[in-house]
Amino acid sequence: MGWTETCAVDERARFVLMVEAQEVCLASICRSFGVSRKTGYKWLERYRGDGFGGLDDRSRAPQHRPHALSDALAEDCLSIRRAHPSWGPVKVRGFLQRRSPAITWPAASTIGELFDRHGLTVKRKLRRRSTPTTQPFGPCLAANEVWCVDFKGWFRTGDGKRCDPLTMADAYSRYLLRCQAVRRMTTEQVWPIFDAAFREFGLPKRLRSDNGSPFASTGAGGLSRLAVKVIKAGVTPERIEPGKPQQNGRLERFHLTLLKDTADPPAPTLRAQMQRFRSFQRLYNEQRPHQALQNDTPAEHFVPSPRSWDGILRSPEYGAERTVRRVRHSGEIKWCSSSVYINQALAGEPIGMLEQPDGSFIVSFGPVVLGTIAHHGDRLRRTSQPARGFVDEAVASPTTPRAQQQEH
Repeated sequence: MGWTETCAVDERARFVLMVEAQEVCLASICRSFGVSRKTGYKWLERYRGDGFGGLDDRSRAPQHRPHALSDALAEDCLSIRRAHPSWGPVKVRGFLQRRSPAITWPAASTIGELFDRHGLTVKRKLRRRSTPTTQPFGPCLAANEVWCVDFKGWFRTGDGKRCDPLTMADAYSRYLLRCQAVRRMTTEQVWPIFDAAFREFGLPKRLRSDNGSPFASTGAGGLSRLAVKVIKAGVTPERIEPGKPQQNGRLERFHLTLLKDTADPPAPTLRAQMQRFRSFQRLYNEQRPHQALQNDTPAEHFVPSPRSWDGILRSPEYGAERTVRRVRHSGEIKWCSSSVYINQALAGEPIGMLEQPDGSFIVSFGPVVLGTIAHHGDRLRRTSQPARGFVDEAVASPTTPRAQQQEH
């Protein structure tokens, strides 16, 4: 014989019918159903007030929530989210607090639940991430200590034109200094952007980039023609290790935001895409809260560099303890009746040679160590250790893993 199936509502109906029949006292009926007399009176009262419908389960949710999000505040949050689909609840709350500080805005978690209810949240697939790398780069504790530069990665606009955005940002404040498309990734196209940024904001101490062209080459010291110009402007190039984009992670993460807000999908024309970049730059610097800055904007933490730029490229100067040789147009120097190849990017530039106790000479261009030459050597011995960030380390001269690309 199978079990007899029943439900709570049916049991309540049987209970009230037995009580209404008045054949047994209510206390006995409650004992037989396994409930207290208080519960029995409750179901009997509901039945007499609402009939059998009063025996259905009722929600235990509070009928009045004094701290519930008002319709006006909810609409303010939703309007900001619709205007900026890439902004999360933290940024939306930070923006609203800055705009209306007198209003008590709900917590970011409450705003996130609001976005979920209105279908404005896209769940992101979790990805395994590498361990963050903090060395060998030194701390960045003020604006203009380090500027980061990189190409976002090319894409095509609606009319089929190729767009190569070059981005430059201050590492400390995240202030976006430049976001501009170039025709070709060459020194001739990139240097004018560097020059304009230096004139507008002053000179940083270091300029961090990857090891690709035109920022670096496979020549001695990893120097390219663009890097030589940067050094002559008074800035030390700083390059990440090959295959370690996380060492320039602030700019790499920014590129994801740039893609979502300006190129997903791309603009119909290249001119329209450039206009998107300019509008985004103003919004990013002056209105968009940044979580790493305690929801301040980058403009609140950035100040121009006290090192102004007069537009003159000056070759490095060396002390009396160094022997100076000027690199020929072939990239060679004359040394001990021999020709020693250095780097063609240094053609016409002076290099300094510091004698060591063993008779060899350490060769450098400004702060960048190029390698060593034996006393009567006919070649430059470059360091075999991989790049470790600062190019002015004598034991760590950066190189690029890719073949040197000829610049047109």
